[in-house]
Amino acid sequence: MGNSHKREEIKKYYDIKEKLGTGSFAVVKRATRKSDGKEFAIKVIKKQKLSAEELAIVHDEVEIMHKINHAHCVKLYEMFETSKRLYMVMELLTGGELFDRIVAKGSFSEKEASEVIKCVTDAISYIHKIGIVHRDLKPENLLFLSKDGDSPIKITDFGLAKFRANNSVDMHTACGTPGYVAPEVLKSENYTKAVDMWSLGVILYILLCGFPPFYHPKTAELYKLIKKGEFDFPAPYWTDISDSAKDLVRKLLTVDPKKRLTAEQVLLHPWVKGSTAKAQAFAPSHTLRLKLLQARRKLKRTVRSIMAINKFSHALDRSSAAQAAKDKPAEKAAEKAAEASPS
Repeated sequence: MGNSHKREEIKKYYDIKEKLGTGSFAVVKRATRKSDGKEFAIKVIKKQKLSAEELAIVHDEVEIMHKINHAHCVKLYEMFETSKRLYMVMELLTGGELFDRIVAKGSFSEKEASEVIKCVTDAISYIHKIGIVHRDLKPENLLFLSKDGDSPIKITDFGLAKFRANNSVDMHTACGTPGYVAPEVLKSENYTKAVDMWSLGVILYILLCGFPPFYHPKTAELYKLIKKGEFDFPAPYWTDISDSAKDLVRKLLTVDPKKRLTAEQVLLHPWVKGSTAKAQAFAPSHTLRLKLLQARRKLKRTVRSIMAINKFSHALDRSSAAQAAKDKPAEKAAEKAAEASPS
């Protein structure tokens, strides 16, 4: 499983610093390697909060990440494991999410979108060739290494990824993110690495116009649209987008996975090779739409967090109420005893 050490050993090699993020069973912290001062992100997973099945999934993620060594994939350097915790020492990505970067920049073009898609597709081609399917490609899993203008983009979060030696076995577990999940997954069909290409198509569509190809406030209705693969290129948002870009979108958002472009085919497409992508910047309204999309997504994430906290709080309230009900007869008995006793 790669490098595994005793718990106390991690502090021999790394100075663990502030928290960068947190999840239901893990926390990510910044750390500095003592030998050379290089910074890393360390994902600390609390094993006692995981079921045996969940722990197996974490170990699968570690195994998968140990296989990956690509310029556009986040790198796992080593892993420390104890009876209580698992520490994943990973590349520190400080450049932010793809869409946030575009919004901060204030302008974007087909040419720039083409470069992003080329880098991401190159990484997808690589992982597919070594038998790995990501299964949860989405904009928030595309991060930049640094804030530098020429920073490489990285595919992150391999928590749902699956390894299939020589891509020999189809998958069937329903997973992914609403809006980016492929139709064959929603139809409960066996599926292949082609699911990643559908997700790439959705990302490409949004990059070009600032809104998703499939949208409905009700998830069930959204899934119906995805299953049918019905989308269009509405004016005026798509009026100035090249025919070549639209051609690539159509060939990625193809319902039949066997007819969908592979990563290798995308890399050969004229738009990705750069010969047909337009260089002029999109209208300012493009950035505003992306900004709104990001704001809505982050609001949903906040609402989900609040709902989880409220659910936990209500559970505590119910527990407290139940305990109070149990305590009430004892309290009344104590009150009667106090009244009966001489002052």
